[in-house]
Amino acid sequence: MHKIAVAAALSILPLFAPQGAQAEFNSLSEFTISTKNVFNYDVRPYMPQDAVRLSAGTITEASYQRPRDAFIDGKSAPATNLKHLIGWAEAGRNGYDAVQHGARIGPNKRPTQMTIGQIKQWIRATPGQPHAIGRYQFIPATLDTLVREIGFSANTVFTADVQDRLADLLLEDAGYSLFVDGKVSRHQFMDNLAKIWAGFPTSTGRSFYHGYAGNYATISWNEFDHHMASIFKQ
Repeated sequence: MHKIAVAAALSILPLFAPQGAQAEFNSLSEFTISTKNVFNYDVRPYMPQDAVRLSAGTITEASYQRPRDAFIDGKSAPATNLKHLIGWAEAGRNGYDAVQHGARIGPNKRPTQMTIGQIKQWIRATPGQPHAIGRYQFIPATLDTLVREIGFSANTVFTADVQDRLADLLLEDAGYSLFVDGKVSRHQFMDNLAKIWAGFPTSTGRSFYHGYAGNYATISWNEFDHHMASIFKQ
């Protein structure tokens, strides 16, 4: 990964390894952008040396004192629509209840009906299989870090709103605020997003995780660029 400008330090834990191939569409013709505030994938066994990583240092240490804030309006139309696009690329029609399709033993109920503690219990009880879960296909290490940073407890239900709030932290890690402030170009921001979510292509036209456990981008770079320009009115 080239050095990227992001709002937070990126250093320790790998983020996602969803399989883009599992998305249920061949184009974004069914994806519609909302102007209102609206609100199953192979895990990659190894991450590249330059994969985007969450900070387990400064950010995590600070989170013990107070919950981390994403510092963005996650319910604004642009942020909401971007999350729709991410969800489309990562989870397809399963949305907030998506579970990595390679999981041989799934949860005993829908993810949105489970507490975070129950999800962790399912992960512990089913070793040796992928556990990416939810609309944004959180893997265990990322989920643990984000939950700790935002201050959720084991009793917090993994609702759509909770998943969106966790995703807001990742948007900020990708440089969302820098992008909307004009300090990072759209294409750089898109590349940053693609290094977090495998369903998106990088500027090469391929997923950053292409070829790992069947991962590939679910949309083309031109489609990605077109929708990003529409979302952010550029």
